[in-house]
Amino acid sequence: MENKYPESELILNKDGSVYHLSLRPQDISDVILTVGDPSRVHKVSQYFDKITFEMNKREFITHTGIYKGRKLTVMSTGMGTDNVEILMSELDALANINLKKRENKVKKKSLKIIRIGTSGGLQQDLPVDSLLASQYAIGLDTLMHFYPLERTEAESNVESALQLEVGLPFRPYCVEGSSSLLKHFSDGMNIGNTVTCPGFYAPQGRQLRTPIRFPKIAESLSMFHYGDLWLTNFEMETAGYYAMGRLLGHEVLSCNAIVANRMTHQFSKNSDKTIDSLIKLVLDKSAEL
Repeated sequence: MENKYPESELILNKDGSVYHLSLRPQDISDVILTVGDPSRVHKVSQYFDKITFEMNKREFITHTGIYKGRKLTVMSTGMGTDNVEILMSELDALANINLKKRENKVKKKSLKIIRIGTSGGLQQDLPVDSLLASQYAIGLDTLMHFYPLERTEAESNVESALQLEVGLPFRPYCVEGSSSLLKHFSDGMNIGNTVTCPGFYAPQGRQLRTPIRFPKIAESLSMFHYGDLWLTNFEMETAGYYAMGRLLGHEVLSCNAIVANRMTHQFSKNSDKTIDSLIKLVLDKSAEL
């Protein structure tokens, strides 16, 4: 693509902010915490020493402020990797494109993006209410069929083996998150490998009134392993974050509160407390970055 971005490709609002997020470069920190549920933004920013900026646009709610002397931004994304693609693309535009000139900046900036999410466990020994940081993410969505994502040989081998094991009619994608952020944040957490699904019901093996194609997918994912890589949990965003982070040059980590275990059929009796403990842990670690 040419360095000059036309109006139809890089869409800006009248105030010069990026289209979906309604943010300008000065509105965000270089450390960004993300949540799926818009109502969870306040559950993070309530711990800020002060909030210096707020924006509400669609499902994308943004609060920027100061926590223990560190400027931080918390944003909501809604659910799914389609929203993650919008978020990551527009955050990158804020960091690495001169919006007035519509040209790439010469010096590139790498953001640190940490997801605070909820997830369902796939292994019996991963208890409800535990916390987990994702080393690898495996995407069962099709987002990366539209991007030239480079994978390592090991990642490609996981993809092939999982497609064969589950009998998927498409190839999933496997991508590692930020090893430096994993090392920084993982104290007090399990380290696992997260499956990202393109839906909450059939893609995760839940059946209500309509028949589903893979009713045993949770069990298949639970039993799958490639060497010592086992799948620990599943949700709807992490693989999109990791893949877009690699494509765009940003450091990304997904941190998860395990609120259900699909193998033991348990659901957390106090998920709000578990999520709050994850929020506090991530905030304290983020202030050290």
